[in-house]
Amino acid sequence: MAYDQVLIATAALLGLVVIAAAALKGWQGWLELKARELDQARERPEPRPATGAARIELADLRERVRKLEAIAAGVDL
Repeated sequence: MAYDQVLIATAALLGLVVIAAAALKGWQGWLELKARELDQARERPEPRPATGAARIELADLRERVRKLEAIAAGVDL
């Protein structure tokens, strides 16, 4: 009888160790993934200043949005 209880306790402890090891491995993998994401975010080049053509296009888009907002508000241009 006592041996049965020791065997069950040992098996339960071994199962707990296996689960804890798997959880630790998963946690380390998650941390490594996040570290890689941070490294990639640091390696991205900073945005360059807009060129002349891009500024003109952006101004054109802003003007279109302004006109659409005026139409939605019921203002005659």
